[in-house]
Formats: sequence, structure tokens, C-alpha cells
Amino acid sequence: MSRFTRASVVATSAAAALLLAACSSSGGKETTDDDGGGSAGGADTERMTVAFITHAAPGDTFWDQVRSGAEDAAKKDNVELQYTADPEGSNQARLVQQAADKDVDGIAVTLAKPDAMQGNVEKAVNAEIPVVALNAGMDDWKEMGILSFFGQDDGLAGEAAGERLKEEKAGKTLCVIQEQGHVGLEARCAGVAKTFDKSEKIYVKGTDTANVQSTITAKLQKDDSITHVLTLGAPYAMIALKSVDESGSDAEVATFDLNDQALQAIKDGDIIWAVDQQPYVQGYLAVDSLWLKANKGMEVGGGQPVLTGPAFVDESNVDLLLEK
Repeated sequence: MSRFTRASVVATSAAAALLLAACSSSGGKETTDDDGGGSAGGADTERMTVAFITHAAPGDTFWDQVRSGAEDAAKKDNVELQYTADPEGSNQARLVQQAADKDVDGIAVTLAKPDAMQGNVEKAVNAEIPVVALNAGMDDWKEMGILSFFGQDDGLAGEAAGERLKEEKAGKTLCVIQEQGHVGLEARCAGVAKTFDKSEKIYVKGTDTANVQSTITAKLQKDDSITHVLTLGAPYAMIALKSVDESGSDAEVATFDLNDQALQAIKDGDIIWAVDQQPYVQGYLAVDSLWLKANKGMEVGGGQPVLTGPAFVDESNVDLLLEK
């Protein structure tokens, strides 16, 4: 088995097993809102409050999936979920401090800018507030005293994408980073470059759609040797498709992560494939693990990251995801 194949098997097995455990963790008693014991069909444990803090940028639909998973787990576990987000590391760190000042029962947080986050995360840990991490920061969570991490190995995911590009005999490929300094995005492009020697990294301003499109368009117009554009988020793949049309390029578009539009674009043959990290699972397990810690004294992962990806979605399996 290749390193990627082994990791995929582990990721799939671990996520499936944990989802089964999560779905049965409410103790078997159904309650209703009128019981005072929790949401309909949810846990009858004492209500707890979880602050869920991400680096989501406005309009990035990837985070709708993460939040949906978190909300579903919160309903099941009788958790009051307080969701906040800010793409700036210093602002996100302040959100962690505000949650700690409220003495919440648990914090789930992303670590895209770990240097900015570390001080306030460690303060929350030292205040004996259980903290779990998700999505970003796989190389940094342990040293902050965080209990568990739910996400994918972005470097490994990048290597897998690079291997696929090589197998497909791709030519020059743009690896488009929408947020400079984001450790996970940098790791993806670095992984691609490790296994595929024809990649070039470019930066765009992810919060400015016009900037994303114009930057990619200009690059394609300037260099007709580019055969592929690899974006690191589904919304940017949809923009890249417009750039390909605008520039008159024959480049193909692939992406990391998915949304409904990207799934349909794969179905239609406009996007050739996507690397999926199952964001719903990340949100779900982050909340459920805090419930397990508070009510059962359990910690998920055994000190190792719980991998939710990577996995490829292409024309061979997109129909199943569209059905779901």
C-alpha cells in the first residue's frame, strides 16, 4: 500500500467508527423539548455550552458544512452551540478569550494561524476548559494542551493530489492559495510540489471574488503552458472556471473541498476531481467529543489526530454524494 492508501483506509475506518459511536452516545433515552432534558431525540444529560470558533471567511460555503455537523451533534447531545468566526488570527484569538471569560463548558477551535491563537488557547486550557481542535493546526494542537484534533493531514492530501496529477500526465499546474499564511493551505501546495514537479504556487485574496478571478485569468493569459488549475476551496474552483473561459485557456480545474455547486460541476464534467476532507464529520465529532469528555470522561483519538480525509471525488462516485 502507498502512504496515501494506508492513510485513506485509516481515515475512513476511524471516521466511520466514531460516527457510529457518536450516534449511539445519547444513552438510548429519547427526550423532547418539553421534558427540559434536551432536544427531541437527544441526550438527557445536563445542558452544556460549547463555543465553536472558526477562521471562516464570509461567504465561504465550506464552513456551512462544518457548522451543520456541529449543530446536528449539538441537538443530539443537548448542547447550546455558540458559533463565531473570524479569518484574522488575532480576532479569532479574541473570540477564544471571550468564550473562556464566559466559562463555557468546552471550546472547539480551528488553528489556521497557530502563532496568533496559542496564547489564548493555552489560557483556556489552563482554566480547565476542555478544548478540541478541528480542520487546521494538525502540527500544533498537541503543544497547546488540546485534547483532540479532527481533520485531514493537509500535507498528505497535497501529496495525493500531486500523485494524481502525475498519473494524469498533467502539465504546469497552478496551486491557488486564497489566504496567505494559512498553515493548512500552505501545506497542501507544499504536498503537491513534493510529488509533482510542475506546480506553481500563486496567491489570491479569497475575500475578493474579483481579485481571485482577475489574478487567475491574467496568469492563464500570460502562460499558455498551464494545463491545470488546482484551487484549495470549492468556491474558488467555481471562480477558476470563469477564469478559464475568460482567458480562452484549455486548462482543467481540480479542487480541494466541496460544496453543492462543485459537486454538480464534477457531475457536469467541468471540474475533474476534488479532494474531500468531510467537513461535516469534523464539526460533528468536535462537538460530540466535548460531550463525551464532560459526561463520560472520555477523550477521543488517544493523543493522535482523528483523520477525516483525504478522499477523491470524481465522476465515478459523485452521484452517490449528490443523492445524499
